[in-house]
Amino acid sequence: MVRSNPPVEEPDEKNVEVKDRPKDWAAGVPGVYYSMKPALEHMGVDRTRKTLLALNQKDGFDCPSCAWPDPNHRKAFEFCENGAKAVTWEATPVVIGSEFWDEHSLTDLRARTEYWLGMQGRLTEPVYKAAGEDHYRPVGWDEAFSIVARKLNSLASPHEAAFYTSGRTSNEAAFLYQLFVRGFGTNNLPDCSNMCHESSGWGMGQTIGIGKATITYDDFARSDLIIILGQNPGTNHPRMLTALEEAKEYGAKIVAVNPLPEAGLRRYKNPQRVSGIVGRGTEIADQFLQIRLGGDMALLQAVSKRVFEAEEKNPGTVLDHEFLEKHCEGLDELREHLAQLDEQTVLEATGLRSEEIDELAARYLRAERVIITWAMGITQQKKAVPTIKEIINLLLLRGNIGKPGAGASPIRGHSNVQGDRTMGIWEQMPSTFLDALGKEFSFEAPQDHGVDAVESIHQMRDGKIKVLVALGGNLVSAISDTQVAEAAFAKTEMTVQISTKLNRSHLITGEEALILPTMGRTEIDVQESGRQFVSVEDTVCAVHPSFGSVEPVSHTLLSEPAIISRLARETLGDRVKADWAGFERNYDLIREHISHVVEGCENYNERIRQDGGFVLPNGPRDSRTFRTPTGRAVLTVNDLEPLERPPGTLILQTVRSHDQWNTTIYGHNDRYRGIRKGRHVVFISPEDIAELGLSDGQQVDLHGVYDDGIQRVLRDFRVVSYPTARGCAAAYYPEANVLVPLDSVAEGSNTPVSKAVLIRLEPTAGDSADEEAGDAAHAKADSAAAPA
Repeated sequence: MVRSNPPVEEPDEKNVEVKDRPKDWAAGVPGVYYSMKPALEHMGVDRTRKTLLALNQKDGFDCPSCAWPDPNHRKAFEFCENGAKAVTWEATPVVIGSEFWDEHSLTDLRARTEYWLGMQGRLTEPVYKAAGEDHYRPVGWDEAFSIVARKLNSLASPHEAAFYTSGRTSNEAAFLYQLFVRGFGTNNLPDCSNMCHESSGWGMGQTIGIGKATITYDDFARSDLIIILGQNPGTNHPRMLTALEEAKEYGAKIVAVNPLPEAGLRRYKNPQRVSGIVGRGTEIADQFLQIRLGGDMALLQAVSKRVFEAEEKNPGTVLDHEFLEKHCEGLDELREHLAQLDEQTVLEATGLRSEEIDELAARYLRAERVIITWAMGITQQKKAVPTIKEIINLLLLRGNIGKPGAGASPIRGHSNVQGDRTMGIWEQMPSTFLDALGKEFSFEAPQDHGVDAVESIHQMRDGKIKVLVALGGNLVSAISDTQVAEAAFAKTEMTVQISTKLNRSHLITGEEALILPTMGRTEIDVQESGRQFVSVEDTVCAVHPSFGSVEPVSHTLLSEPAIISRLARETLGDRVKADWAGFERNYDLIREHISHVVEGCENYNERIRQDGGFVLPNGPRDSRTFRTPTGRAVLTVNDLEPLERPPGTLILQTVRSHDQWNTTIYGHNDRYRGIRKGRHVVFISPEDIAELGLSDGQQVDLHGVYDDGIQRVLRDFRVVSYPTARGCAAAYYPEANVLVPLDSVAEGSNTPVSKAVLIRLEPTAGDSADEEAGDAAHAKADSAAAPA
């Protein structure tokens, strides 16, 4: 296609530009401009037309970025700015040629940024790094599979390998992958869910028996009240703004709860409407609660307490007694527990006023149909699981599960992260699934639990896991505690990455390493039986097909199902009774086995070909049935433990910029927050800047505060005065992952706590700020009193 290694301009972080104030609206004409400009520049007119016009269409391909559901009636332009950027990043005709590996050593590449690596273009040939070498070298496919298979089969135990999965993987590839791994003999299947929505699965699973959304797309337009907790749809899933706009038009009220005032939650200018081009657009949030990090659980408990108090004043008129008596348990225990909730503790934990909480409670009590939706601002807290249980408590009190316009809505971040789990990508799949899998393929599927993402790093560090195979993703950058993770990767004997483009996980390797290039979702997949399609599951349990629309960037690429099938055949031999060659030839054969093994996927081949696919069964949503031990939804008692902030510290959260998707950096601008030409910034309230004796624009070092003997520091970051909640700060992911200790995880789910990182700030050595400012900062750190 295009020559390798195009010139890439890297910004000088010293020259980062900061606008005076963040934007108070999202999308509009700029959203169109910043969607189309990179697409046309990098793909050209024809490839842009073939990709973007097929994006999220029923006869097109599913967006490779977020898992936001598609409406029944699609628009011609059914994509957002970040979706367009994701497609441009994947479908670029720029490719990495063989000479690249001679020109660039691993030592050289490690000094490059994620942005530079991604901009080099698509991977097109397998490459291998031998032990003791500092370069990858191209190898043939047969040699690559042989190298991996020999290594895997040389291990003393199958548990000495771990097999990671990214959410971009299709249902078909995910099913084959977990079959291969379990045929190999282990349940070591860490995945990206472990780092994002695992807390949702635990909290919802223990209370209503399922870890998925209990709503459909159409429920947003039927709702009276939508409460949005800990998420930024304007950047992370912009198409949600259209659903929120439609909900407002049908009369819904919207409450946003977030430490940062995000543009998309304030006002939306829909670029497909005249009012979004020349008018003010739609005001999204009717109420904005600027909550302190970690305060969501206290807020939810305070609202539930007010619901009980309203019931006491007007017996029989507030709680949904029929629903509670028929379907729920634990009501009396919850009522008694919340009666002891201290209001002052709530106010300190949330940073809110009682009047603000009263207003939210009044809105909840007036609404007949309520949706509560959340993302990683909730799931990556220490108390994420009990916080999600409190979401379920509040919904259950007034019967807001299992009726139109109401329910729980965790918003999945990656495109098929939910489908991967449905297909068996989990280290703790139930025995019913494992037994069905073993029966289908005539082998004994392992029953013991495997390792998740955090535990896999622990075991690599400790020498227990010797081989890591990753189907997509960028684990070393995505996981917490960067320096610990990189040291763990380097202790392995082999790392294998199945990828479309370069990222840091290709450079932090074991003694041996391979990169196996794969086709993207945007590309036409032709196998021996003809043109193939794959399928994905979105955030509301809808399963639909995805058809590539452009020619692959290289004829040497293999699809994910082909790579997995060939690797499994080479590694397993006849240990599993599976037609690996047939799976590669015709994906219908994969789907036929899925229909026999995966509950809810019966007659998969027939149903996936229906218009728009099909929706998986969901007991709470469909029939108010709950797969808990008692068959009833559980109202739970959760002890409130407010997040403490020692004097002189701030609570940091990691966030994405508007110019990135997960660890993929599309550019160095975050236009909604007013940041240009850089990412090394820390957002702090002007009051906290003054209290700490710092100044806006000053260069500081961010020191992690965690008592484990490891020094965690981010050097030379610019202080940006920003309207954050008091006592809180924010910095970009994945750079700030270095500050998140590996052992700092959510209780129960083991998810990294990236939304509650204690830091202290020190002026950078040699900064232009005078010494008096530094002395004042130290004095404030020693003496300042910090509220909980």
